[in-house]
Amino acid sequence: MPTRPRALVTSLRTALAVLAAAVLTALLPVGTAHAASRTVQGGRLDWGIKSSFQSYVTGPVAQGSYSLTGGAATVGGSGFRFHSATGAYDGATGAFRATFSGGVRFVGHKEASGGYQLDLTLSRPTVSISGSTGALYLDVVSKARDTGRVTTSAQVPFATLSLGGIDMRGGGDAVVLNNLPATLTAQGARSFAGYYTAGTALDPVSLSADVRPAPKKTPTTEPAPSKSTPKTRDSGHAIEDGAVDWGVRRTFREYVTGDIARGKWTLTDGAQDGGALFRFPSGRGTYDKGALDASFEGAVRFTGAHGLDLELSAVRVAVVKGRGTLYADVAGERLTASKVPLVTFAAEEFTAHDGLAEVTEAPAELTARGAKAFGGMYPEGTAMDPVSLAVALTDDATLPALPDLGSASTDTAPPTPTTAASSAPAEPVAATGDDSTPVLPVALAAGGVLAVALGAGALHRRRARAASTGSGSGTVTGSGSGSGSAGE
Repeated sequence: MPTRPRALVTSLRTALAVLAAAVLTALLPVGTAHAASRTVQGGRLDWGIKSSFQSYVTGPVAQGSYSLTGGAATVGGSGFRFHSATGAYDGATGAFRATFSGGVRFVGHKEASGGYQLDLTLSRPTVSISGSTGALYLDVVSKARDTGRVTTSAQVPFATLSLGGIDMRGGGDAVVLNNLPATLTAQGARSFAGYYTAGTALDPVSLSADVRPAPKKTPTTEPAPSKSTPKTRDSGHAIEDGAVDWGVRRTFREYVTGDIARGKWTLTDGAQDGGALFRFPSGRGTYDKGALDASFEGAVRFTGAHGLDLELSAVRVAVVKGRGTLYADVAGERLTASKVPLVTFAAEEFTAHDGLAEVTEAPAELTARGAKAFGGMYPEGTAMDPVSLAVALTDDATLPALPDLGSASTDTAPPTPTTAASSAPAEPVAATGDDSTPVLPVALAAGGVLAVALGAGALHRRRARAASTGSGSGTVTGSGSGSGSAGE
């Protein structure tokens, strides 16, 4: 009778569907079959943008420079480090999106008016990965070479990222991607003020980001109304808390860890490392209508070859009539003394708002005594790293967060320029008008069609082989569910 074969076919189809679901679940890493999107909080992104562009900007033709903003740092020989990743990661699908803080500004070809013909700021990089495709977005402020018009654009799709077969699925507590090839898009080329054409190879991108555990559902209860009120210090009385952030000088840090000094720095007594700056916390002192006299905890000691040994401790800050001075006890080869005035900085805006008085990245200049502390390496008046200062005047005021570099067990490998990038001429070439968006060269981690019963084992082997041939590398790690590498 015809109804039985149709019923049998329906039963077989149902069984195959159940089997397919079971196989797909088995192929996912442990703990991710039902994983929800999880919060990304903390981490760093390392990228040199384009090493030949850096050489051109700082070389004899452009005679320019670059400066860092928002806590960005340098890493390796030619890389920039962006910090404090925020975003989301879905271990089941591999979808990942994280935004990093900090920026870098390039200037060159100084004009008679005092401005620059070349003026480009790249900041707030965002990496977005969905399936087998990846993209890098940036906030861009660029000055057109021909008209001088300045354009500000938010989250420009600046580059495509080649995943090279990396399987982004996983259930761990960190996402680490090293040396992903980056290719300039048509939109990125326009934002780059036409210095490079679409399809140009940029420096590779490396990142690490912490992934928080999925939140547990807990019964919600209405919080009891608070009967306490914020405690406010009267003018001229003790502050509640405070912190001063200062990186000393970027080129000095690079000298310490570079090929000449081959040294390091060590933080003690509560000082914290923010990548491009050191935080001296636990401020104690008095504030009175913009005037401050406060001390902070922590010490930093720089050591290295050729007799390098310099320690700065007992940091103090005084602000008087809109001018700030940062002091420290100095122990060094040329000077050992207490309360040495190291740098001065502008603090006209050091007024209280909502219980917090702060100055952010105020330009700082080296004093005469500070020059002696550095053994004459820098003369008086040298621009040092900017100073950020914040003091809490009420017990509920929150100090600015320290740059969060994440908790990856090892540092992200510094970006290594690709062959195409490293062999490019020092001076950028003019655009040719090619606005075609380059095709993302991504090798898929698995085939597009799954043969449920017979092809499952073959798919697993193909995915492992595809990942092993990728040009980048990536891992999704975790202590709770084991460690899964790309393609596993």
